[in-house]
Amino acid sequence: MSQLQGILTRLKNLQEQSTSGEPAQRYFEVNGERKCQVTFHPKTETFELEVYNEKEKPKRFQFDNIDMITIEIFDLIQ
Repeated sequence: MSQLQGILTRLKNLQEQSTSGEPAQRYFEVNGERKCQVTFHPKTETFELEVYNEKEKPKRFQFDNIDMITIEIFDLIQ
């Protein structure tokens, strides 16, 4: 399985986990270091990406397209 397909699968699972109406979260790490956190909000059907950078506050981005957030995560963990 390619890395892109793995990310997409994890995001789809995140959507399925949030069927109770509560937001679901997932972290993405590289060598044990957290790179970002994704939260899926089922009420608005949007993803929130929180990017962690050293010595900076986390930055947050909103996505309503699963493909766009998949590419963004892929770029972060490369």
